[in-house]
Amino acid sequence: MTITLSEAAARHVQKSLVKRGQGVGLRLAVKTSGCSGLAYAIEFADALQPEDIQFASHGVTLLVNPKSLPFLDGTELDFVREGLNEGFKFNNPNVKSACGCGESFGV
Repeated sequence: MTITLSEAAARHVQKSLVKRGQGVGLRLAVKTSGCSGLAYAIEFADALQPEDIQFASHGVTLLVNPKSLPFLDGTELDFVREGLNEGFKFNNPNVKSACGCGESFGV
């Protein structure tokens, strides 16, 4: 099982961690939400949790809880700019359906 960052996402996370002045990496999770059933949760991690599964990608530590890992396995997290908007984009091979607003997905 693996989760990776694109180079653009890794640069963005590294810059953000430096700007924050603290943090050990990026925590990714899946939560029950939305019309398709699941939604991504992403936050900076200031400390490791005992249950964390760690992945390293382009110098950034990614932390995932065991319950979320099957839904995120094989995912690449990218950071994209589209017009005036920018943000993270999950390239998840497990997604079978997504809602129209793009906030939730199903596997």
